[in-house]
Amino acid sequence: MRRAAHARDVSGGVPMREITHGDIRAAARVLLGRPEEDWPGLMVQMLTEAHCADRYRRARGCHHPRLGNGTLMSVALALAPEPEPPGSDSRYLVAMAAAIGAVLDWRDR
Repeated sequence: MRRAAHARDVSGGVPMREITHGDIRAAARVLLGRPEEDWPGLMVQMLTEAHCADRYRRARGCHHPRLGNGTLMSVALALAPEPEPPGSDSRYLVAMAAAIGAVLDWRDR
């Protein structure tokens, strides 16, 4: 079973910023616009960029000029996500599950 608590970032001991439901929804909407085989790599990219932006924000006290405020949502919204489908949309649910799985994997690394 995967841990739900914050994991330590192996690159510097800084925990990952809190992930919200909105972050998951925004990331899933980005995934919907891409082929499913691209989803794992895209999630790693978005999580890495959000983490880098958060470290920048903590160090400098301001948003990263390209990556935003350090949230997954800010990175996802910059990638032109698809409009949000109904919550019962099967592909959207699969995309949300992929986003959640990627976040759990990221925290466990």
